[in-house]
Amino acid sequence: MSDDPFLKMAASSEGSGKASSRLKSRIFSTLTRQQEESGPLLSLRETSRAGSQLCIFEQLVQIAPVGEKLHSFNYCRICHARALAERIEAAPIWWPGCPYVLFQGGK
Repeated sequence: MSDDPFLKMAASSEGSGKASSRLKSRIFSTLTRQQEESGPLLSLRETSRAGSQLCIFEQLVQIAPVGEKLHSFNYCRICHARALAERIEAAPIWWPGCPYVLFQGGK
């Protein structure tokens, strides 16, 4: 699991009650959008070096010969896993490194 404190909190079941996976997904998407508005996100290399796991799509972009701007793009914004996770409880997504999988109870 990532060292990101938000991901740990959102994926955990501790507390007085459980938030739905849909709510966790929407909160994560909102926080990521707000972070993006305040400036560029870390590049995929920097994210990986910081200990966060990349999803399969981010791994493909990381090895592709594209500009640095695409390495700092929020791929979750266009991923169908995000759309599913925000709309379906226990969405059928399973990619390693996908934060939305953690919200569904996956590892």
